[in-house]
Amino acid sequence: MDMTGLIKAMAEGLVDNKEAVNVTADEPNENGVIVYHLNVASEDMGRVIGKKGRIAKAMRSIVRSAAIKNNMSVLVEID
Repeated sequence: MDMTGLIKAMAEGLVDNKEAVNVTADEPNENGVIVYHLNVASEDMGRVIGKKGRIAKAMRSIVRSAAIKNNMSVLVEID
C-alpha cells in the first residue's frame, strides 16, 4: 500500500463523510520530503484531529514509520 492509500484508509475509518476524503501529494522538496495533504469535510475535521491533536499526531507517527521503512521522508498536513 502506498502512503496515499494508507492516509486515506486511516481517515476514512474516522469520518462519517467518506466521499469527502481526499489525499494529494506534492513533489519532493529540495530536502527530499514529500508533503501529503489530507482534506476532509469540515464537519469531520474534529474527528481527524482529535482532542488536543492526538489522533492527528498518531496518524502522522504511523505514516512516518511506514515512510522510514521505505526510506522516504514525509510530512502529513490536514487541510
